[in-house]
Amino acid sequence: MFSAVKTTVTLTLLLSAFAAHAIDISGAGSSAAQPLYVKLADVYGKSQNVKLTYQPSGSSEGLKQAKAKTVEFGATDIAPSQADLKAGKLICFPSAVSGVVPVVNLPGLKRGEVQLTGELLADIFSRKITKWNDPKLTAANPGVALPDLAIAVIARQDGSGSTYNFSDYLSKVSPAWKQAYGRNFTVAWANGVTQVSGSNGAVNALKQTPGAIAYVDYQYVMQDKLTYTRLKNRDGKVVAPGADGFTAALLNSPWVAQAKYEEMLTDRVGPATWPITSGTFIVAPQATNNPEKTIAALKFFAWGFANGDAIVGNANFVRLPDTMQGRIIGDLTTITDASGTPLKWSLAEALNLR
Repeated sequence: MFSAVKTTVTLTLLLSAFAAHAIDISGAGSSAAQPLYVKLADVYGKSQNVKLTYQPSGSSEGLKQAKAKTVEFGATDIAPSQADLKAGKLICFPSAVSGVVPVVNLPGLKRGEVQLTGELLADIFSRKITKWNDPKLTAANPGVALPDLAIAVIARQDGSGSTYNFSDYLSKVSPAWKQAYGRNFTVAWANGVTQVSGSNGAVNALKQTPGAIAYVDYQYVMQDKLTYTRLKNRDGKVVAPGADGFTAALLNSPWVAQAKYEEMLTDRVGPATWPITSGTFIVAPQATNNPEKTIAALKFFAWGFANGDAIVGNANFVRLPDTMQGRIIGDLTTITDASGTPLKWSLAEALNLR
């Protein structure tokens, strides 16, 4: 069994010459979103004096720490329900959109050469299909020389938003999967599935195992030059993962007009839609015990929405539409101190970088 070493990424960001002291900000959660926040923080840090420590500990842990107020923000790939937010006295907003992608280690085959349906993907991960030259797979891939090779299934064992999105999609397209496994941050995987921790753990296991299949977020596909599969979407079109497919799923959801972020982006309609599209979210306490640190974090996110579009794209995420960004920045101003008094900061102040 492979395991990924959980690392803490510490980013030291230089602030304005007028700052009296550096402010330490902490965040934890989604390993999939780690590259996004690293890149944003790197640019932001050229003029801001903030030290951001981000622990890529998984979405479940990010939610847990946000509730406990042990970090300024948690990062999760699944938005909590409105009931959970109310009970936990939390605020939640999306920061960007990406997607979960099946990836394979099949020597000799190129990116996108293998195509799958949701039903086939469910059968592979439930170990009903165990060879790459299974008749069901060869029928779905005419002209592709699938090898006579055992399928090594690699999945996450830690509480993962990637797993939640992946299992949510499989539950929508496969009644058998829904009944046997359902959707969750963790799954009771079938016997024979290699379980790893973290996105890097999945990537490393995949690279070391000929015949392997895994699921990772799109940024890892691009960063590590992994061989992705194409998928047949809800409209019956076979599509490759990428910004166009993620954007199509977003625009065919109630996120933009209704701010229903708890609605999943998986299995959305649209001929260009990538079927396992997902968002990544920030969760923070509605009332903070440390206004100075929280204000620094809010300014960071406000700056990211206003100035980070190119960075988001370079990190292989998709920016949110302007209407969503404006609404979210307004929501950030509702965070209060422990007494219920709104924190004193403004977007203009956040963007006044020296």
